Amino acid sequence: MTDIKDVSTLEARINAALGRIENGIGALSVDSGPDLGAQLDEERAANAQLEERVKALKARQDSMINDLEEQVASFKSQVTSLEAEMQRLRASNADLRDIGAQLRAAASDGAANPELINRAMMAEVEALTAQRASEAAEVDAVLQALKPLMSEDA
Repeated sequence: MTDIKDVSTLEARINAALGRIENGIGALSVDSGPDLGAQLDEERAANAQLEERVKALKARQDSMINDLEEQVASFKSQVTSLEAEMQRLRASNADLRDIGAQLRAAASDGAANPELINRAMMAEVEALTAQRASEAAEVDAVLQALKPLMSEDA
């Protein structure tokens, strides 16, 4: 008989605990206001929107990085071209100065050497050609820098 009494006591205690749990759940649902499932869905939607924004920003950033890397490569190429033209111009000008000095020395001796005059003229033409090529490379570099700005305005 003691076992049945203990079982009855335990059953009463369990029923009381279940009643308290039901009351607690009822109080939670009344106190929590709107449906928690709806709030969870709203938060998930907001989270998904934020993730999409992050993806879009990352894609835009990657695109900008690629554009900048292309510009850097283009600028490096232009600088290399300008440096080559400047070297050519310097060499041509050095030749022109050397031949001019030889021509002045020959003229001061009273002997005008046609070969020196011809070399001086060729060196001057080469210097002018190198200067023209250098200026053309500079103009090309400026135009390449302006192209992105002009396409942004269009």
